[in-house]
Amino acid sequence: MTAATTTTSTQGTPGGAHIEIRDLTKSFGSFTAVDNLSFEVQPGRITGFLGPNGAGKTTTLRMLLGLVHPTSGTARIDGRDYRDLDRPLSVVGSALEATNFHPGRSGRDHLRVIAAAGGLPDSRVDELLELTGIPAAARKRAGEYSMGMRQRLGLAAALLGDPRVLILDEPANGLDPEGIRWLRGFLRHLAGEGKTILVSSHLLQEVEQTVDDVVIIANGRLVRSGTMAELHGAPTTIVRTSDNDRLVGALRVADVMAAPGADGELVVETGDKRLVGDVALQAGVPVWELRDRRTDLEALFFQLTEGTNRNLGDGATSLPGATQPGATQPGATADAPTETDAISGREGANE
Repeated sequence: MTAATTTTSTQGTPGGAHIEIRDLTKSFGSFTAVDNLSFEVQPGRITGFLGPNGAGKTTTLRMLLGLVHPTSGTARIDGRDYRDLDRPLSVVGSALEATNFHPGRSGRDHLRVIAAAGGLPDSRVDELLELTGIPAAARKRAGEYSMGMRQRLGLAAALLGDPRVLILDEPANGLDPEGIRWLRGFLRHLAGEGKTILVSSHLLQEVEQTVDDVVIIANGRLVRSGTMAELHGAPTTIVRTSDNDRLVGALRVADVMAAPGADGELVVETGDKRLVGDVALQAGVPVWELRDRRTDLEALFFQLTEGTNRNLGDGATSLPGATQPGATQPGATADAPTETDAISGREGANE
């Protein structure tokens, strides 16, 4: 679908809001879905919230939105719990599922119900249908929507109040490549307006192209956080040539350090490929390959989360997709429910 021209509404307060997760824990009996988790999300930035299936992402987002009560710790937006926010629709917009629509209700009517509850005019509904690229499907029943259209409808619902904070759970699921590209540009535009955006996703390559900051959790605990630049590490250049020693010496004269890599290449401690190429040319050294080297987010993710995922049982790995929808999760018992079991039917049983 073609992206609609983005317009700015005056419904909400300009700028984003600071999200602070502090020492957050949620236990369901003997099962700990979130374990002493702390991180922050800054306004004007897109933060990717990553972790294997069962890592505690959804439970964390639900606690932030007041849908699940923490066992301990806090999840606050501008220093306040969600339940204490004035006009929450103008502060926080969220889309945790793309299936919570009445199948017999049109997409436009779904948005009108939410708008009416928030005191918003129908004109805002039409604006969001245009903004998210689904005006032609507005009068179609939501039960006939494709997964990608449901994602766009969920995003439209989240944006009705022009919120300062946007919380999205797997927003790219079901989108085709054009839709994913549209979503990336749309979120970047919203962040440029100063909004605070927290996105949970398992599409690591897409996250790498979209977000500014990353929070990675496993077994309910924080394993890594930082900017994408920090996660990628110091700028490094890979060079292949027929005379490593000569190029190393020439680079040393230019005050650039280099050392042989594992496959015969040179690893140069700079991200300035033009400098490396100029030095090689002046030294008369042929260059066969010249490219950036940085830490791959996918490789880093698996490195940080590899091993047994206790939330999926002792016999399961932490790889995303290790448990298929509807499958019995290994090791799950009445005393140790999975994260999905806990948030869907066990909330409040052990508080």
